[in-house]
Amino acid sequence: MNVYDFDKTIFAGDCSIGFGFWCMKHHPKLYFTFFPKALKNLILCKMKKMPEYLMQREFFGYLTLIDDFEEQIVRYWDKNEKKIAPWYLAQKRDDDLIISASPTCIIEPIAKRLGVNFMATDFDRKYGVILNNMMYAQEKAQYIIDHGFPVIDNFYSDSLADTPLALCAEKAYLVKDNARTVVDWPDLDEETLKKVHEKVDTGWTTHVEE
Repeated sequence: MNVYDFDKTIFAGDCSIGFGFWCMKHHPKLYFTFFPKALKNLILCKMKKMPEYLMQREFFGYLTLIDDFEEQIVRYWDKNEKKIAPWYLAQKRDDDLIISASPTCIIEPIAKRLGVNFMATDFDRKYGVILNNMMYAQEKAQYIIDHGFPVIDNFYSDSLADTPLALCAEKAYLVKDNARTVVDWPDLDEETLKKVHEKVDTGWTTHVEE
């Protein structure tokens, strides 16, 4: 079994952000009701005053504001399915598993088109809450362990935050250049471990939101 992150790994871009801008384009009111807060959070993240996972989780809020979600998500993937990396399509297998921090409601349609398995963040669009742990960093590895620790032949991700899952695989690869370049996962020397700790908030404990 091969396991893949999705955004910037086998997909050129971030589908949660991309779909957000798609929805703002088709529902301009979101530029006033949603975009200002999202921009503020992005700035806080860039200033390292908000962790990336929290910025992403807050960003998911726009999904509660889309009345015609089912129509828009189909149209979004009709246009953006072409951004799936050619190198991935050339090696795709039926037992592939995509594990993504992006919401299930965005990942599921493209995973079904690809004909592969997936696990993503279960976000309730009605109430605007995460129903299970966000599939970020340690949570991806925990998911694998909780499901019997199946043998992972190869793991691919664009982020060192996924080092916990990379360590679960026989072989791991780091994807660069927005899903275009695949290299071996770096050795965990002192400098690399420092980068890993910067990516993974070791003080963060996820939980089911009430």
